[in-house]
Amino acid sequence: MTDNIPLQPVRHKKRHDGKRRDGCCPWSRCCGGGDFRPRTVWLGHPEKREQRYPRNVINNQKYNFFTFLPGVLFNQFKYFFNLYFLLLACSQFVNELRLGALYTYWVPLGFVLIITIVREAVEEMRCFLRDKEVNSQIYSKLSTRGTVKVKSSGIQVGDLIIVEKNQLVPADMIFLRTSERNGSCFLRTDQLDGETDWKLRLPVACTQRLPTAADLLQIRSYIYAEEPNIDIHNFIGTFTREDGDPPVNESLSIENTLWASTVIASGTVVGVVIYTGKELRSVMNTSNPRHKIGLFDLEVNCLTKILFGALVVVSLVMVALQHFAGRWYLQIFRFLLLFSNIVPISLRVNLDMGKMVFSWMIKKDSKIPGTVVRASTIPEQLGRISYLLTDKTGTLTQNEMVFRRLHLGTVAYGMDSMDEVQSHVFSAYTQPPQDLQASRAQGATKVRKTISSRVHEAVKAIALVHNVTPVYESNGVTDQAEAEQHYEDTCRVYQASSPDEVSLVQWTESVGLTLVGRDQSSMQLRTPSGQILNFTILQIFPFTYESKRMGIIVRDESTGEITFYMKGADVMMAGIVQYNDWLEEECGNMAREGLRVLVVAKKSLTEEQYQDFEARYVQAKLSVHDRSLKVATVIESLEMEMELLCLTGVEDQLQADVRPTLEILRNAGIKVWMLTGDKLETATCTAKNAHLVTRNQDVHLFRPVTTRSEAHLELNAFRRKHDCALVISGDSLEVCLKYYEYEFMELACQCPAVVCCRCAPTQKAQIVRLLQERTGKLTCAVGDGGNDVSMIQEADCGVGVEGKEGKQASLAADFSITQFKHLGRLLMVHGRNSYKRSAALSQFVIHRSLCISTMQAVFSSVFYFASVPLYQGFLIIGYSTIYTMFPVFSLVLDKDVKSEVAMLYPELYKDLLKGRPLSFKTFLIWVLISIYQGSIIMYGALLLFESEFVHIVAISFTSLILTELLMVALTVQTWHWLMIVAELLSLACYIASLVFLHEFIDVYFITTLSFVWKVTAITLISCLPLYILKYLRRRFSPPSYSKLTS
Repeated sequence: MTDNIPLQPVRHKKRHDGKRRDGCCPWSRCCGGGDFRPRTVWLGHPEKREQRYPRNVINNQKYNFFTFLPGVLFNQFKYFFNLYFLLLACSQFVNELRLGALYTYWVPLGFVLIITIVREAVEEMRCFLRDKEVNSQIYSKLSTRGTVKVKSSGIQVGDLIIVEKNQLVPADMIFLRTSERNGSCFLRTDQLDGETDWKLRLPVACTQRLPTAADLLQIRSYIYAEEPNIDIHNFIGTFTREDGDPPVNESLSIENTLWASTVIASGTVVGVVIYTGKELRSVMNTSNPRHKIGLFDLEVNCLTKILFGALVVVSLVMVALQHFAGRWYLQIFRFLLLFSNIVPISLRVNLDMGKMVFSWMIKKDSKIPGTVVRASTIPEQLGRISYLLTDKTGTLTQNEMVFRRLHLGTVAYGMDSMDEVQSHVFSAYTQPPQDLQASRAQGATKVRKTISSRVHEAVKAIALVHNVTPVYESNGVTDQAEAEQHYEDTCRVYQASSPDEVSLVQWTESVGLTLVGRDQSSMQLRTPSGQILNFTILQIFPFTYESKRMGIIVRDESTGEITFYMKGADVMMAGIVQYNDWLEEECGNMAREGLRVLVVAKKSLTEEQYQDFEARYVQAKLSVHDRSLKVATVIESLEMEMELLCLTGVEDQLQADVRPTLEILRNAGIKVWMLTGDKLETATCTAKNAHLVTRNQDVHLFRPVTTRSEAHLELNAFRRKHDCALVISGDSLEVCLKYYEYEFMELACQCPAVVCCRCAPTQKAQIVRLLQERTGKLTCAVGDGGNDVSMIQEADCGVGVEGKEGKQASLAADFSITQFKHLGRLLMVHGRNSYKRSAALSQFVIHRSLCISTMQAVFSSVFYFASVPLYQGFLIIGYSTIYTMFPVFSLVLDKDVKSEVAMLYPELYKDLLKGRPLSFKTFLIWVLISIYQGSIIMYGALLLFESEFVHIVAISFTSLILTELLMVALTVQTWHWLMIVAELLSLACYIASLVFLHEFIDVYFITTLSFVWKVTAITLISCLPLYILKYLRRRFSPPSYSKLTS
């Protein structure tokens, strides 16, 4: 069968970035880390600990005080390029090998190292200050002396910490007490797992019952906690109170935990710290920052190895032509030193300084304000991205839900017609009962009345079927108790596990039906006329990922009616509601608009029906075997022939200009993958809404798989699809990668877009790593939360979006932006320019060195292969510094098209993905140009000089300088005033320095007409043919960008 995938063993590639995978430092055993073990933690008594625990500090630095200098030097000299120059400089201490003054070798090397050390020191200092800011956040701690202030870094295992509302949890804690009356609190976990839903957390029952928080220090109690691990969704532990009568034992689970990097969303809580530092769940889910080396640097390193090979070959040829006479092995070393210019030391300096200029340009760009470059070593990487991996919540979306559509089947209400809904609700609660009877008797406006009652029923259902709790806070004028008593509108905020639910309740408030009160057993709604409607909550069936729906049974206190309301996803609700011919079509229409669709239905129950249901429900809940199945069966007996009330459409608002930005990236040849911790339906909806998946593209929903055979069948089904976007859950992805890593990645890489939902933070990093290994292409990861840090650090370019979710992602990233839309300009303009300029700069520096090396080779050949330098002392240093450095370095200001054109035609970016600006082909062209020009200048000088050797030096050196200046002018595509200044300044420096160079150049000879015409003739012969070739190429085979600029 052709579709079958051959069953192959999973192949793992070795990484070459030297990155540790174990998440700990090599000294962890002696730092108090060691093996992770379970622990007993006494409440409020950190001194009773049985083992050493790590300090509660955040550390994003690559080095410490002692490892900084050795670390930086090792990172510099582990590359062939720098090691070569170190050996070269050291060789000058040997008398037989010395060719000139020591400073000619040590000054350039020292300059390179100083620049590198200063740059790394600045970055490390910035990192240290950012970490210090996070570690210095102040928290309140309960102690025997009362409440004391403590820094985040001073928190220890066993401390009792008070965390206020909207404050970040500083360490992994067990939840002991809350100020909330209902005895629970909500937690925002989007920084940890990427999920937008708030999580409900419950305190330990024994400690919540204590009269005051101070009593926590008076009781003898401890917590037994499992060893630290990576699982953020599970926890096993026990709470024991020894001085109780009898002693109290409570089991602890995930709902009693407050993990670090989460935010308290309601009330003030007290917790006991159980894990700190690198044992935190959030830290264990992030990988160590690695020293990123750009692909461009690796390519340049490869070219320098080729140049070194050429250097060795030339040296051997020279000695061979001497027939290996005398001490030939010393001659080889002398020639290696003589031609050492073939491998230019100034290349590293120019590229490093160029990167600093590119980073400065990014920071100063007014079109992308607030952008920060944290890794100034890789700006040119931005010009070659093939895969963009983005988070959803807070990166593509604002995480702000807005109610957009109410659909009743025959009529739909959008944002512009909400006043009609409001008038229907108003009339339903303000029309006197006798008027209703009169209108019924007359049979007047029958349709109107039907629509009105249907709207009222729909709004009432939406106001009742949810898990939202209104909470009242003092606003400076009204205190909390008074606000709660009078249902003060200005003091009320809604709390729920999902922002979707809050948006629905806020919408019912806007049309006149307000949720004003709720506890475990009742709910209060306020009508437009101010009347309070009381409902008793009889049963709640919460939302689960399996059922995809939630239900509630309420009794209206005024009429005694019992109603079962339900809302859920259309795929589940279609089989539950009565037959209709519009549900499927309208759900599809709303989904295409990028709205999250919920179907709302109801069923009226008699007292007998409810009592019968309750009896069966209680019985099912008491069963020991198959409890969940029996409970689900009982609930399903109610979920039949329900009356369809309406559809609701809620939009998770996208960040500004997300759609055009994604379109730009797609047109630039970049494939976008969305990796999110959110639900499958939400992720798919956002992907469609953001046009990550285009309208005419099919979407393949990868079915949940748990076994090898299921994964095999599903991969075969996916293989038959063509040009369709893939949507897969984290669990299925894990199974596929376990058994069919190669096959899955091969198929996924062919998709125009991929959406991975329910992704754990480490899974995001794993996907990035697999993409790098399988495709060999560059990846860019974009995120805004703590759960994106691993992905950002793993990618070749990490971009953090600074937003509501805090700064954790942006601090760990290589580049930090304030909005997702800035990514387009960052890649299309700055990435493209940085790469093209770096390529031009590196090739020009190589050309400059090869020119002088060719001249040296010609000179040595003519003078019987003598290992004598052509230029000595200051001439050789001045050539690559003051005489040519400024014009060559000014190429960092060059650009082929304006930034507006680069944004308008993102297809220009696609050309860079093939790596053409710096390839073996372009390198070879520049090598040939260098050999041609070096030969012309040297042979010209040898032919035209008259009597003295110094005339050869004067003619050839002047022609060389002029040739370099003219070649820069030939290469420039868009002139900048600084480029002209650099050219003129260099020429002026050379002319002025001739006065001091009488040791090397005959000053009187250079003032003669003979010198001028000879230099002019040689320079013209070396440059004119190249100018003619450039004109012909522009005329008959222009590059793509020149068509746009003309």
